[in-house]
Amino acid sequence: MRALFVAGTDTGIGKTHAACALLHALRAAGRDAVGMKPVASGCIETPEGLRNEDALALQAASAGAPPYALVNPVALRAPLSPHLAAAREGVAVALPPLRAAFGRLQARHEVVVVEGVGGWMVPLAPGLLASAMPREWRLPVVLVVGLRLGCLNHALLSARAIAADGCALLGWIGNRIDPAMEAAEENLATLRALLPAPCLGVLPHGVAPAQAAAALDLAPFDRLHAPHA
Repeated sequence: MRALFVAGTDTGIGKTHAACALLHALRAAGRDAVGMKPVASGCIETPEGLRNEDALALQAASAGAPPYALVNPVALRAPLSPHLAAAREGVAVALPPLRAAFGRLQARHEVVVVEGVGGWMVPLAPGLLASAMPREWRLPVVLVVGLRLGCLNHALLSARAIAADGCALLGWIGNRIDPAMEAAEENLATLRALLPAPCLGVLPHGVAPAQAAAALDLAPFDRLHAPHA
C-alpha cells in the first residue's frame, strides 16, 4: 500500500490539521509524502484560479511542491456539501478524473495522503458518496476524531460505517479542538477501549501541524508501507 485515506467524524473537526501533521511526520521519517483533497467546496477566486484553504495547506505540507490541479482536481465555490455546490455550478463530480489525479500523484511520490470531505458519507454527486474513494481505491483509513462533546457517538458510528463499506480502519487520531472539554481523558480512554483500531496519537490544541506531528505514532504506517505490504 502506498496511500491512505483520512476521514473525519464530522466537518470542522480538524481533518486537514491532522492530515498535515501526518504528512510532516511521514516526511520527517524520510518518506516522500504528498497530500491530496480530491473534492473541496468553499474555494475562493485567485489569479491562479479557484483555491481551497485546506488543499493549499496540504500542498504546503507535501514533498516536492505538487501541482495544485493534482492536489485538488475538483474545486467548488459554494461552502456547501459538494453535491449541492457542484449542482449549483453545473459541475459533474465523478470518480474517474479523481482517480486519474490520484494515480499521477502515486506515480510521482512514495505515499499519498488523501483527505476526504466532511464525514464518511458526505454526498459528492447523485449516487456517489465520499466513501467511494477509499472503497474503490482500496485505501486503508485513518479516522480523525474531534475531541468535543458528542465525539463518542460520532466516532463509533463512523467506525461502524467504515467497516460496513469493507474498508480497513488503520487507526484513529484524536484532535483536541475543544481545550475546555470536560472529562477529556475519560473520553479518550473510552475511545481507546471501544474503537476497533489503535490510537495513532492525540494532537494538542493550538499547535501547528509541523509541531503536532511529534504526537503521532508511525509504527502502523511503517508496517503499511513496508516493501510488498
